[in-house]
Amino acid sequence: MRRIFHRRAVGSKSLFVLVLLATLGGVPAHAKNVELAAMFSDHMVLQRDMLVPVWGTAGAGDKISVQFAGQTKTTAADRDGRWKVELDKLSVGQPQALTVKGESTITVSDVLVGEVWLCSGQSNMAFNVKGSNDFEQEKAAAQYPQIRQFTVQSSHAKEPQSDCKGSWVVCSPETVGGFSAAAYFFGRELHKKLGVPVGLINSSVGGTPIESWTSLEAQKKSSEIAQGILEPWEKRIQEFDAGKAQAAFQKQTAAHKAAVEKAKAEGKTPPAAPKPIASPADNNHRPGTLFNGKINPLVPYAIRGAIWYQGESNANGVANLYGQQLKTMITDWRTRWGQDFAFGWVQLPDFHEPQKTPVEQDGWVEVREGMLKTLSVPKTGMAVTLGLGMPKNIHPTNKQGVGKRLGAWALADVYGEKGLEGSGPLLKSHIVRGNEIVLSFSHADGLKAQEGELKGFAIAGEDKKWVWGNAKIDGDQVVVSSPDVAKPTAVRYAWAANPQFSLVNGAGLVASPFRTDDAATDTKPK
Repeated sequence: MRRIFHRRAVGSKSLFVLVLLATLGGVPAHAKNVELAAMFSDHMVLQRDMLVPVWGTAGAGDKISVQFAGQTKTTAADRDGRWKVELDKLSVGQPQALTVKGESTITVSDVLVGEVWLCSGQSNMAFNVKGSNDFEQEKAAAQYPQIRQFTVQSSHAKEPQSDCKGSWVVCSPETVGGFSAAAYFFGRELHKKLGVPVGLINSSVGGTPIESWTSLEAQKKSSEIAQGILEPWEKRIQEFDAGKAQAAFQKQTAAHKAAVEKAKAEGKTPPAAPKPIASPADNNHRPGTLFNGKINPLVPYAIRGAIWYQGESNANGVANLYGQQLKTMITDWRTRWGQDFAFGWVQLPDFHEPQKTPVEQDGWVEVREGMLKTLSVPKTGMAVTLGLGMPKNIHPTNKQGVGKRLGAWALADVYGEKGLEGSGPLLKSHIVRGNEIVLSFSHADGLKAQEGELKGFAIAGEDKKWVWGNAKIDGDQVVVSSPDVAKPTAVRYAWAANPQFSLVNGAGLVASPFRTDDAATDTKPK
């Protein structure tokens, strides 16, 4: 990004007058160079076919002009020095420059117009291409200069921030290793099919819960979230004793010193040093803090939609609130953008020990169910990722599969590409028919068992004793029964952290886990 600063000569007498006027509340004592928000930098991608906000800062009252693609938009900075213009709808074309003029001039080069997606979540979104399957082959094939990624480098914050740190990077064999893998493989699907530039905004932090990514204001409006999440957090903050924490740290430090001496004497590797015990008030898990530092600065950058890969942290917490939390976050982000943009997420893949009993209650399962229920929110989609997980690795390396399934949803549902299926089978309804339960599905064209035999279905009667069910396909329906259940009341499918599963549609997309009952769950935070 090239900056040209125009300085204006001021005589000593004139300077004295300006300073005096500034002191008395008149004109500013000196001009302030125009600045752009960090998002607007070299190699950026702007969203096509919608109004595109461009914003930044300058001196209060300064006149600003923004030029791009034959358009010129003008405005004046407000009393706080903030300014914003909106470019008219843009079309895909060759790389261009965006020029901003005020008391100085900024030129942003190599700007493309295409499709822009916000990509957020925890470590499985942060997980990069370098750690994915077949990296050397992926690296060699990464000749996609029209795919770019902006990584938000700023940290969490206690108050909403107006800007962030980061830069746009052009995809190449030299750079692709640092791209978010889920985002890159998703973006590659779009780029190949649509033939347009794709911008990926990567704002993700490993090990973080959904409540840290949603504004505190929005969460306070939900009584369930306030009681289950916010109040326990406030209690932790209030009960934190800095003196006790420091004493505990000093004790740990002394013990570590002795352990290091012992390790040296025995020729062993010394243990890692303890870290100071910080206040929960400073933790990036604290509700709202990642929203403040890593989402709010992006508003209202024009985007087509968002993809979300998160939930692992919440599976170990108050997992039964996840559906409410996800709905709250989607509504919060859309409200702040002033746009009902598309929102898709990755349903948690298979993890932990393989399923042994018909039903295995777990926080992992509850988060999946919360994700499934959130499909009731308009313009949303879900990539079911059973079969892509790794039982002993919370960071599965087949991110190509994740990107492909997310891409299938976006291409079919968001972009309306014909002849594409965007989802695996989803339970639509069920009826009890004598000694069997009939399940009806959407996205069920070509319904079949993945490997010959239908498995993963459990059935129960009024006694709520679950047994494996016998399942058979009948058109877009599955019929489940068991000789041990004369009067069935409910069916559950793939109901475990690492479940048995088998149901797919003609596109080979896997059915989401589901249950037909609404019994209260008893999963406890770990």
